[in-house]
Amino acid sequence: MREKIERYFHVYYHEKGEDFERYYVLPLVNLNSEEVQYLFQELSENYDVRLKTHFGEFILELKRRKESYRLNVILFIATFASITFTGSTFYGSFDLILGLKFAVALMFVLGSHEMGHFIASKRWGMKASLPYFIPFPTIIGTLGAVIRQRGVIKSRRALLEIGASGPLAGVVAALIVTYIGLKLPVPELSVEGGGGIMLGEPLLFRFVANVAGFTGEYIHPVAFAGWVGMFVTALNLIPVGQLDGGHVMRAMLGNRADAISRIFPFVLLAAGYLFKDSGGIWFFWAILAFFFSMQRHPKPYDDSPLPLKYLLLGIVTFVVGALCFTPVPFKFVEGL
Repeated sequence: MREKIERYFHVYYHEKGEDFERYYVLPLVNLNSEEVQYLFQELSENYDVRLKTHFGEFILELKRRKESYRLNVILFIATFASITFTGSTFYGSFDLILGLKFAVALMFVLGSHEMGHFIASKRWGMKASLPYFIPFPTIIGTLGAVIRQRGVIKSRRALLEIGASGPLAGVVAALIVTYIGLKLPVPELSVEGGGGIMLGEPLLFRFVANVAGFTGEYIHPVAFAGWVGMFVTALNLIPVGQLDGGHVMRAMLGNRADAISRIFPFVLLAAGYLFKDSGGIWFFWAILAFFFSMQRHPKPYDDSPLPLKYLLLGIVTFVVGALCFTPVPFKFVEGL
């Protein structure tokens, strides 16, 4: 490790503790150079990296990261409970069994998405955490899940595979869950005329409904979990910043993807004006996309163009996202 550090820094003192190392250094290159950034990314696979100054001295501090899955487990349980409670209230009266079915289905879809990223990261030698599920009192009881990836992005091919693997794995899980859910009998409403949520139908959802022979007006919560998976896929594939779509677009276009990332928030604003029944969701995502676009995407170590088969994979990924998109995802109505 010291040999790697000495490529870019002169080390004049080294201090080592039980779980940390400190290198007192003099920079040999620009600290903002790509080489130094790659070094920090490489070191971050196993260490928390901090370059600080103390009385005019540069100190590169590396603290060995201790892996713990306690937070992952706690968030998993909390999110499962949150989704279960939310799903138990979908049809008026509280139905715990219905909530449990919804929670299992939705956690399977969200977990498949994140495990797709996890497996692709491992395939390319990058360290990735287990999923962190996020409990939150939304209409589905969660804000989804994330994983943390560490280390250098080795190439555009790695970036594309890691970015595309989550949405593709998640949409396969969503297809399975949707089909199963559309085959299940729909519970009876306990309160007539109490209102509800009308869902927009992505083309992919409509396709599964036709295959399943579904012609009903209401859907089972398990089918709703599949719908959520498709909606999440469409959102994740917005080509901005470090969203999955941003990863895929950066891999396909290189630095030219930055222009799309900066323009797309205005596309979402236009969608908000065009689809006024969307309840402001595209305005909300335009604001989020604007902040995502402000952060420049990290450059892969090997930034050479993709071969044709990888470009085709990127195109297929965005086509899947388009098939999961609906301009008016949901709206609240009274007297259903």
